[in-house]
Amino acid sequence: MTAKVEIYGTSNCRKCVDVRALFDRYGIEYVDHLIDLMPLEKNEMLRRCGLKYYPQIFINDEHIGGEKELMKLEADGRLKTLLGV
Repeated sequence: MTAKVEIYGTSNCRKCVDVRALFDRYGIEYVDHLIDLMPLEKNEMLRRCGLKYYPQIFINDEHIGGEKELMKLEADGRLKTLLGV
């Protein structure tokens, strides 16, 4: 079973684009909460993780952090396990 992935970010930030590209390479579908297009999503992101910077990533409703934390999970080989691929 593949994971439920949600990304809070903007449509044009470099880190957000990199995060989306990583999930695309794995063929993982994700919910993309684009705060620049849907400003109320920022309040939901703040409620869920308390952080104001982008991107913020959730896998199976667990906050894993931002781009740096995601790339560390991939480098450590733990991302595939979390994603179920």
